[in-house]
Amino acid sequence: MPVSNVFQSYAAITLGSNSFNMLVAQTVGNKPTVIAKYKRKVRLAEGIGDDGNLSEDVMLRGLDCLAMFASMLEQHHVAIDNVAVFATATLRVINNADEFHRRALPILQHPIEVISGLREAELIYQGMVATTQGDGRRLVIDIGGASTEFIIGDGSKVLFKTSVPMGCVLFNQRFFNQYPLQNIDFEQAIDYVNVMLSEHREQLLSLGWQAVLGASGAVQSVVSVLQHRQCSAIITQQILLAFKAEILAQSDASLAGINGLDAEQAPTFAAGVAILTALFESLSISSLHLAGGALREGVLQLLADRIAAKQLDNE
Repeated sequence: MPVSNVFQSYAAITLGSNSFNMLVAQTVGNKPTVIAKYKRKVRLAEGIGDDGNLSEDVMLRGLDCLAMFASMLEQHHVAIDNVAVFATATLRVINNADEFHRRALPILQHPIEVISGLREAELIYQGMVATTQGDGRRLVIDIGGASTEFIIGDGSKVLFKTSVPMGCVLFNQRFFNQYPLQNIDFEQAIDYVNVMLSEHREQLLSLGWQAVLGASGAVQSVVSVLQHRQCSAIITQQILLAFKAEILAQSDASLAGINGLDAEQAPTFAAGVAILTALFESLSISSLHLAGGALREGVLQLLADRIAAKQLDNE
């Protein structure tokens, strides 16, 4: 193998409905080793209008983030062939997705692949497996901006996967758009989760699990507040109810009175707590741990495998 290939850099870019992420990595000992991380809360789903189009200002927010990613790709000397760009729920549903693709292509010099909810669920699970120790059957829940994925797996084998069109940014628009929030806002959000989950609940419960893992923004926000307070990072229903009470005591959307809550995480915090509360109740979850990785790590592993296969072919 040529020496130049041993430490070549590659990048996994994921365009979510809440956050855009980029991981830059090199393979060391047959595993991707992340050398740089970039993330921006673009909140793409905020821009979906009644006509089903993404608004110009939110589209520009997304394109501006892609320009930053492109600059970082250049800085890390990542060859364009060593980049994967995957998009999720918002770019699956908007009517003017073609325009976003057309304007993004000259910025990134790389096409965007819009993946299905089931493909997203598969990659989330593989990202968890690659980064999180543990045995036995596991339920993985990934609450995003516009979709939530549920996966049950054993080891690297996926036994069940689904994607439900509900998420924190969409819930903000529907249930959490007037402050101060009231108890009824949470009740309506929880009822909606129960309706959306109803067709999958029986199958999820019949498969069962030994542990529950949460991935991505909503769970990360809760865990980061707990860590700031030097509390256990394990989420329980009691913790969620305490956070709900804290949220209801706040007078405005900044949630500035919640100790340890980052200003960037505040806009989707109430929605995340509501969705988690509903899932704990509906699925009888006793405790939930933060997964080591999710979609972006799954894409990174996929890319690493592709590059390794290409190198073998070239030998």
